[in-house]
Amino acid sequence: MKNDKINILFVCLGNICRSPMAEFCMKDLIKKAGLEDRFEVASAATSTEEIWNGIGNPVYPPAREELARHGLSCEGKRAVQMNREDYGKYDLLIGMDHNNLRNMRRICGGDPEGKIHLLMDYTPNPHDVADPWWTGDFETTWQDIDEGCRALLAELEM
Repeated sequence: MKNDKINILFVCLGNICRSPMAEFCMKDLIKKAGLEDRFEVASAATSTEEIWNGIGNPVYPPAREELARHGLSCEGKRAVQMNREDYGKYDLLIGMDHNNLRNMRRICGGDPEGKIHLLMDYTPNPHDVADPWWTGDFETTWQDIDEGCRALLAELEM
C-alpha cells in the first residue's frame, strides 16, 4: 500500500451498533499490530435515525457491553451521518450489509473509484453482518466483525 495513512470508514444504518463495533475492533487490531501510524479509522451512519438536533446518540448499551467483554472502550463515540464528502476523505468505505452499500452509493453519488465494500467480502464466507438491533445477538455480530476486520487488515498489510 502507499506510504501515507489509509483512511477507513465503517458504515451501518444508525452508527450505534455494528459500525462502531467495527471501528473499535479495527483500531484495536491496528494498535496490537503496531500500525497506528498507517491508519485512520472512523464510523458513520447512512441514516439520521440516531441523530437528534444535530447530536448523535451514544453507542447502544448492549454493543458497548460486547466491546467491553473484549477489552475495548468506545467512550465518547456518538452517531454521525456519512456525507458525500466522505467519499473523497476515505480510501475505503466499508458497509455491514447490502442495504448499507446501496445507501452509501446513493449518498456518495455512486462509487467511481471502487472504494465501497462489504466487510465480510474480505473473508472466505461473504455475507451481511446481521444487525443486532433486530437479532439481539451481539456476540455473533462481534464474531463476524472481528473476522471481517482481521481479514481486511491482512489484505491491507500485503
